[in-house]
Amino acid sequence: MKEILEYLKARYLSEKAQGMVEYALIVAFIVGVAAIVFKENGSFQQAIDAGFNHVKDAVSKTTTQG
Repeated sequence: MKEILEYLKARYLSEKAQGMVEYALIVAFIVGVAAIVFKENGSFQQAIDAGFNHVKDAVSKTTTQG
């Protein structure tokens, strides 16, 4: 019985650690993308404007072609 409890405890803890690592990698990716966007555009407002303009242009191209 003790072996089963130790196995379940080890399995639970390792999955929890794996989940934390996955979240850390996602956060690191988002921070990296944000850093690149802000470096290219200079400010948060300019980055948001550029993103919306990019989406608007892509939608306009799609609707004019179809």
